[in-house]
Parts: sequence; structure tokens; C-alpha cells
Amino acid sequence: MHRYANPARFVRFAQRVTPWAAVVTALLFPIGLYYALVASPPDFQQGDTVRIMYVHVPSAWMALFVYACMCGAAVAGLVWRHPLADLFTKAVAPIGAVFTAICLVTGSLWGEPMWGTWWVWDARLTSVLILFFLYLGYMALVNAFDDPNRGLRSGSILVLVGSVNLPIIKFSVDWWNTLHQQASISTFERLADPAIDPAMMPPLLLMAAAFMMLFFTLALIRTRAEIADRRIQMIRLAQAAG
Repeated sequence: MHRYANPARFVRFAQRVTPWAAVVTALLFPIGLYYALVASPPDFQQGDTVRIMYVHVPSAWMALFVYACMCGAAVAGLVWRHPLADLFTKAVAPIGAVFTAICLVTGSLWGEPMWGTWWVWDARLTSVLILFFLYLGYMALVNAFDDPNRGLRSGSILVLVGSVNLPIIKFSVDWWNTLHQQASISTFERLADPAIDPAMMPPLLLMAAAFMMLFFTLALIRTRAEIADRRIQMIRLAQAAG
């Protein structure tokens, strides 16, 4: 992907790919929602409440995935001075924050009927809440400087420092005795023999693909917007200097 470090080349690529990505996203969501809300069976213990899983789990996966992408981009920006890395990180942070918020809200909606409470200071829940604050902190930090480059560099450092939270989220249910259940399909063994009913796998994977394509589409759109915004900033700085 290094060849797309050139902003003009990336914009041309995004202009070609974005419409197709948007179409795929628009097709995946209704299909996934149909299987999740209509075609999939209710759980023998949770009943129809289990359908919250088809939004909660993909949003949780995406919350972690987006932050991991931000970490990779932060390294590329700080170490290799990748021209688009910082702009990509800034562009996808709000998307990751929304995914994390959806994860927290749907988890609370599921927790109230299953656990009898909307929220507990469980290791998994608390670490995901910290992830949400990291997203918000990054967005506040990059906009706190008059010099955009200083803000982006400071934000990248915060992202890398916050990356220690990712393994805590992933392994919290294994390291501590928590209310949150352990992962059902996160390992290769369980992917082949998952701990959930096989009838629930297709809608879950369809919704995960829909969320992934939504992220891909929005990332292209927002990165293009950040490139345009940076060009406007450079023109204004040049005019002010002149």
C-alpha cells in the first residue's frame, strides 16, 4: 500500500473504489439484518434477546480493529513519515468511536435482561469504556494545537500509548473472573467448531462483513475529506505568509 502514500494517487484510487464499496455495504446490511432479525433462531435461554449479539459482537470487533489500524498508521507516521498515515488516523478515529459506543450501548441493552443490570465494572466492560475514552481523547488532542502537525504527532503518541489496552480487552475474560462470557469464535479451533449454534454463524459473519465494508467505505470518504482539508489549510498558511 506504500504506493498510495501519494495523496493524489490515493484520491484517484478512492474515487474509483468508494462507489463499489458503498454498493456492497448497502447490499450486505439488509441481508445481514434479515438473517439476524428474522431467519436466525432464538436462543434456548436468551430467547430473542440474543439478536442483540448480531450488532454487539461485530461492533466490538470493529472497535478493536479500527484502533489497531490507528496504531499501525501512527507507527507509519512517526517512524516512516508516511504522508497519509496521520490523516488516515485522524479520519478513522470518529468511526472507531461510534463503533465503540454502539458496542457499549448494545452490551448494556443485553446486560439488563441477562445480568439484571445495565452496567457493572467488569474487566471487559471497563476496558472497552477506556477504549472509548481513548478515541475521544485522541480527537480532542489533535484539535488542541494551532499547528496541525503537532496535534497529529501528539495524537499518534497517545494512540501508541493506549495500544496497551487492546490485549487487556482481548484477554480480560481469560485473565480475570468476569461476568462477560469468554470468546466463542475468536480462536482457530473455535472458528472450526464454534461454541455457538451453527445456525447463528451466517448472520453473525454477514453482519461482521457489513460492518467491515461500512468502515472501509467511510474510511475512504473521510480520508479524502482530510486530504482536501489539509490542502485548504496549506493554501491559507501560504496566503498568510505571503
